[in-house]
Amino acid sequence: MAAEPGSAGRWWRRKSLRFRVTAAAAAVLALALAISAWVLLGLLGRSLTATVDDSALQRANRVRADADAGRLPPELSNPDGTLIQVIEPGGRVMHATVGTDRLVPLLGPAARAQAIRSDQAGDLDGAPYGIPGRLRVVAVSADHGRVVIAARSIAEVEKSLAAATQVLLFGTPLLVILLAAVSWMIVGGTLRPISSLRRGAAEISGTARSRRLPVPEADDEVHSLAMTLNDMLARLEEADTRQRALVSDAAHELRSPLASIRLQLEVALGHPEGQDWRETAEGVLEDAMRLSRLAEDLLALARLDERGGIPARREPVDLEGLVRQGVERYADSPVTVSCAVVDGGLSVTGDALDLGRVLTNLVDNAVRHAQAGVSVELRAEGTAALLTVTDDGPGIPDADRERVFDRFTRLDTARSRDEGGAGLGLAIVRETVRAHGGSVHLESAGGSEDDEEGQGLRAVVRLPLTIVPALYAGPASRPVPDARAPGGPVNGAVLESAKDQ
Repeated sequence: MAAEPGSAGRWWRRKSLRFRVTAAAAAVLALALAISAWVLLGLLGRSLTATVDDSALQRANRVRADADAGRLPPELSNPDGTLIQVIEPGGRVMHATVGTDRLVPLLGPAARAQAIRSDQAGDLDGAPYGIPGRLRVVAVSADHGRVVIAARSIAEVEKSLAAATQVLLFGTPLLVILLAAVSWMIVGGTLRPISSLRRGAAEISGTARSRRLPVPEADDEVHSLAMTLNDMLARLEEADTRQRALVSDAAHELRSPLASIRLQLEVALGHPEGQDWRETAEGVLEDAMRLSRLAEDLLALARLDERGGIPARREPVDLEGLVRQGVERYADSPVTVSCAVVDGGLSVTGDALDLGRVLTNLVDNAVRHAQAGVSVELRAEGTAALLTVTDDGPGIPDADRERVFDRFTRLDTARSRDEGGAGLGLAIVRETVRAHGGSVHLESAGGSEDDEEGQGLRAVVRLPLTIVPALYAGPASRPVPDARAPGGPVNGAVLESAKDQ
């Protein structure tokens, strides 16, 4: 039955890596040894044959010299086994070595002429002349039309080639087997750290997240793989820890409003005759709003984590319009919220909704802790847009200005004198700004890092500009008027631009 197409490939792929590497190495070595043996035997045969040819030619030249000098005896000696015939112009054998045919020349007239012209030795079967095996024959011309023929047997050459062939036939498989065995052991030793990695990975479970894979001592690719996998495990563990902390903190934050709602409803249902249902509904609504804000913040963080630090949309965003619209929402704020656009026409690439949420979170936080007013400023600084939100509240100690960007972080200071939010606003700000390629930090509004508190707080957001505008070289912005002063802006919102002056 014929094999299915591709069955050999599937069979090969199902084999272990150790087997495939060993088999491939053995096959390559066998092919290389076979080619090497063929080349070696060819070179050896040609080399030995060339030696026989040179010896025969030298003997023929010496006999020719003797023939030209008239010193040839009737029977020539044969010390090295070379057969010599001296042929007269008529084809008669005039002189020959002992044991050589004295009646029939080793080469006929045409063959003699061809051998003389080519000046090279040729093959001759010695059986018709009573000589076993093959011969190498050369012919040289002498004076008076005579021809000297020299022939030597190549039996020794054939024996040497046969012996070399046998050595190669037996030695090559042994070398292949030896290499296969060595390759099997070497590959096994090389893959042993990978097996250790596999066993270590199998032992890692949800209850043993802090385990790490074994790292081999050798500084090789497997070592690099183990280090990379351990780094990945560390990142996964950190993400898992962060996720568990988020779930725990979220559950803790949800518990308070839910408990409050439950308590109010139980009291109302337990004493319906003396209950102010409107007051109860307002209290439940307030707690429900807290739950709604918390759910929105958690959803925003989940979406940021899901996108992996990439904005939901990448489109041009007009920062001036976004800032002006954002500030207008605080017209009824208990404190003045002013806006100064020093450089108009600033545009960044990103998601307008997410960037609007950044501004809203910063202004909400500033309004919550401000004493008299909050100022929002937009200007260009090099190739970046600088958005600052400043309040005149109690400020934050320098040691806590990074910690407040952590999720569910609320400081036990004057800035947390009211309930505030769940501690997710600044975390959302940082994640969103980073997704847009920018940065955000907090600094003292008083301009001195030594005055940690009582100087207000300034949030500074830096975003890369899509198009860097030519900075406006006009006069500086006018002082922001107080919205609560006579003739000030309506509803407490102040909008101002240097270009409108």
